[in-house]
Amino acid sequence: MASLDRVSTPAALYPEIEPYDSGMLDVGDGNAVYWEVSGNPAGRPVVFLHGGPGGGTGPKHRRLFDPERYRIVLLDQRNCGRSTPHAGRHDTELAANTTWHLVADLERLRAHLDIERWLVFGGSWGSALALAYAETHPDVVTGLILRGIFTLRPAELDWFYEGGAAAVHPEAWERFLAPVPTEQRRPGGLVDAYARLLADPDPAVHGPAAVAWATWEANGVTLLPRPELVAEFARPEYALAFARIENHYFVHDGWFEPEQLLRDAHRVAHIPTVIVQGRYDMCTPATTAWDLHRALPDAEYVLVDDAGHAFDEPGILAALLAATDRFAES
Repeated sequence: MASLDRVSTPAALYPEIEPYDSGMLDVGDGNAVYWEVSGNPAGRPVVFLHGGPGGGTGPKHRRLFDPERYRIVLLDQRNCGRSTPHAGRHDTELAANTTWHLVADLERLRAHLDIERWLVFGGSWGSALALAYAETHPDVVTGLILRGIFTLRPAELDWFYEGGAAAVHPEAWERFLAPVPTEQRRPGGLVDAYARLLADPDPAVHGPAAVAWATWEANGVTLLPRPELVAEFARPEYALAFARIENHYFVHDGWFEPEQLLRDAHRVAHIPTVIVQGRYDMCTPATTAWDLHRALPDAEYVLVDDAGHAFDEPGILAALLAATDRFAES
């Protein structure tokens, strides 16, 4: 694959398309995962892994892939999007929602769709899930496209949820702190404080906490403010599912051993990989992408100098579309 040292050319998403197949996959534990397939039934299989965890997929994600050349698989991970039961209901139990449940779900879905091997595309939390899946099942992965790299190391979580990014977004940080009792606003304790707030059965407690958690992230996703995105994240049911699932994962460090995804990167060193990262990414700072590139020196590393975290910022989108187009040719 040709080098992608810098991508600055404006790019457009592929045209809107509809799925030609979809369903609910029973993955056990009382959970059903929504999946859909669009594009060319005879095309190169690719699975798109959304962020969060808890973010869900949308029609725009299909448009990252040439529908003439790809068989495009999207799924909503456990308890979010169109999967059931939904974490937007406060009584939905999350004990059976872990990284390793999601890795097993991907294998179930691959078998269900009778796909021998597939390209794996993951952004933000999806990059962590993509790495966890590929390191567990390297023989079924034909390539990796990873964006906004996140591995759930304590330093990464501390940066965004314990005060690091507050230096850049102090006004939004005040809104994030607002639901937390003053005596619990101590460094290193905010994720746990939010766990207590989100677990509270009173909607007057967990509701505002969920909105504050979700909109703090939405505020940091883009390089330039995008109020409509913040408003979307503030929708009560979406915010509650998003906040509960993310916090559940972060309290448990993703169920990873220390440095696990970077430590085990050698297992995927033979898999063609493209890493795309925004220089000014507030959610998942570039240091993690750089660490992954050092662990995978043969991977293509695309650092977009004028972008943050969102996949549809112009430079990031151009890099992602260039990568999907070239994988379609290989």
